Amino acid sequence: MRIPSAKFSRDTTALPLNIATKRSVTSQWGVKLGLALAGSITLWASAKLQVPFYPVPMTLQPLVLVMLGLLLGPVFGTAAVMIYLIEGAFGLPVFAGTPEKGLGLAYMAGPTGGYLVGFLLCTLIAGTLATKGFARSFLSSGLCAVVAISTIYLPGITWLGYLIGLGEAIQFGLIPFVLGDAFKAFFAAGLTSMTLRYLDGK
Repeated sequence: MRIPSAKFSRDTTALPLNIATKRSVTSQWGVKLGLALAGSITLWASAKLQVPFYPVPMTLQPLVLVMLGLLLGPVFGTAAVMIYLIEGAFGLPVFAGTPEKGLGLAYMAGPTGGYLVGFLLCTLIAGTLATKGFARSFLSSGLCAVVAISTIYLPGITWLGYLIGLGEAIQFGLIPFVLGDAFKAFFAAGLTSMTLRYLDGK
């Protein structure tokens, strides 16, 4: 299911087909690139928000990552994450714990670096599953979100395990977050379903 393309006030039916088509395609790309930029800003904001949860507080980033994939698709959803990572690489305090825990590439090479790589995988997989038709209901969207969020931990635990040992990486970098991420997966599915129903009704 796609986000509707922007509407023109000018009637393009009177234009030659190739010109009208080019303008329509340009408009769609412009809207989606704008949404990707907005998505990167939303990721920035979600990194700074902490929600009290057991056993550790959680940020809203996995929720936003899943929604970017489900709503924008694999290309523009992943583009939003790429923009976000580039902003961080250039020293903007977009990541959780910045600037207190460092900035730029030095921060990205630290313990959370693998999870940042996993952000790309999460959004890419969520978007791919959505375009393949596996996210048409709340339950299927929730399952897609669970799968997508799980991929954050593949590079995350691998890199953290390299730095501090695999056992401690699982103990401190996976187990405390499982319950919260499961909640975020289905919450993201619910928000996505409501958003798509709203867009369909417009």
